[in-house]
Amino acid sequence: MKTWLIIPIMLLAITTANARMVKFAVDMTGQVVNTTGVHVSGDFQEAAGYPGGNWQPNTTAMTNEPGTDIYSVVVDIPAFAKYEYKFINGDQWYEVEFVPVESRVGYDFNDNRWVYIDSLYNDTALISPVLFSGNAPRGTYLIRLLVDMQKEPTVNAAGVHAAGDFQGWDPAGSILYCFADKVYENIFYVDAALGTATYRFINGNTEPDYETVPDECAMAGARLVNVPKDTVLAVVCYSECVACGALEIIPHGWHRGAALFPNPCMAMTRLEFNDDVLDHKVTLTDMLGNVIRRFPDCQSNVLVINCNDLSKGIYFVRIEDDRSWLNTIKLVISK
Repeated sequence: MKTWLIIPIMLLAITTANARMVKFAVDMTGQVVNTTGVHVSGDFQEAAGYPGGNWQPNTTAMTNEPGTDIYSVVVDIPAFAKYEYKFINGDQWYEVEFVPVESRVGYDFNDNRWVYIDSLYNDTALISPVLFSGNAPRGTYLIRLLVDMQKEPTVNAAGVHAAGDFQGWDPAGSILYCFADKVYENIFYVDAALGTATYRFINGNTEPDYETVPDECAMAGARLVNVPKDTVLAVVCYSECVACGALEIIPHGWHRGAALFPNPCMAMTRLEFNDDVLDHKVTLTDMLGNVIRRFPDCQSNVLVINCNDLSKGIYFVRIEDDRSWLNTIKLVISK
């Protein structure tokens, strides 16, 4: 083979090896679809070969999937890259969707949708068909997971992943992307009828790479949160319960000034104050810090907390007096 033929063939092989088929999809339920069609625009268009370059509103038409309100298009673009995009009900920029805050890039006031195409893991990367101007596909809630890797000596060359019951516990299936400051994140979708998510972060992409979740915020060794709506979780430190540098949560059990039993709780639990304080204030919160109940004036040495109407998961019982915070105890609801 002549030398001048070798270089183009090698370049073609490299390009093909790094290419990936990606399917963008949007659900137009509730929308009056424009006669000019539905389009998607973003910074992938030039790489995909569309005329005019990136962010063109009228070059990347989406096709209706028969019998549905879903419109989609498959493009061939390089893998191992982050892409930003928006859907357009029509072919002009003034017809572009409004992207909700939870789905946005978010950094530097960027209001685009985004996705990271990590590898050739499947033949085609399927981007879930979110509702036009919405956060998630019908029947699901968005959950955005963020983990801070600053305390880890190294980040695995395979990347940081998350695995959970919302994606089949596949340690290699969901890579996280770092926008800045060693915080890795991605967006997932949880069945709205279930309303919870169980997951762990992974420094790598195999089962031995799973983080060890502290007992203070673990349910059967994993993180568990309630997801009653589209939810962006607070950043947590890898293998910790809270943000890097924040005070750790006191485990459930016996602590200075209080005891909680039974814990886990199915019907009710007793909070006993084992100190000489006569007036306690108790606040029950979920994993996101949302206040579930307040008990502002506990003058008995025992407080009974009804667990019947609480969803399965992890909660925190914060105990204060008139002067200061006393402690926080983890409460597990098991049903």
